[in-house]
Amino acid sequence: METQSTETSSNALLQLNGPVPDFTAKTTHGPLTLSTWHPDKWVILFSHPADFTPVCTTEFMAFAKLNKEFEKRNVKLLGNSIDSIYSHIAWVQNIKRNFDVDIPFPIIADLDQKVARKYGMLHEASSDTAAIRAVFIIDEKRVLRAMIYYPLNLGRNFDEILRVVDALQTADEHGVACPADWRPGEPVIVPPPATAKEAAERLTDDRYEVTDWYFSKRKL
Repeated sequence: METQSTETSSNALLQLNGPVPDFTAKTTHGPLTLSTWHPDKWVILFSHPADFTPVCTTEFMAFAKLNKEFEKRNVKLLGNSIDSIYSHIAWVQNIKRNFDVDIPFPIIADLDQKVARKYGMLHEASSDTAAIRAVFIIDEKRVLRAMIYYPLNLGRNFDEILRVVDALQTADEHGVACPADWRPGEPVIVPPPATAKEAAERLTDDRYEVTDWYFSKRKL
């Protein structure tokens, strides 16, 4: 009988609304441990296939240019790839020299693939030596709130990453849900009633935009 490795098993347990694996790693900003790194802030942990590649370069510049927007949302960015610390430093300098963009966030040097394997960033059907383009949105309690995966040949949609953060934080703050294509400022979904009495009352409740007892929206 074949048995799974501990690393593979831990990947299978990476679930939305569950705790994320902790790790300590070397980064371009020095060593850090996820559980104690900015413990009062959300974290976006993202992987890229390799330094000095064109699509990854566009993504790093996009993250850098949006860093202030993420900071406004109490979010810290943390990159990761299976490259050395020296490669990361040289790439950061290269981006500054060629595009005049500063990379303000740390990048993990994951040569031993420890972080990549814990978070399921290695997909052998794509590559066994490079991480896919994964995005993990982690809240301040170090709970995994969203996962987004992109193939090696497709850059990420950064408007969507910001939108997901906005939606998750809005849902947390107001106890609501966000409909398809929701943007900040638009009506949100109100949780459906839990009893027949509440369902009947919902139909005449002028606090909500009621389409039917189970489908109601409101403005924040």
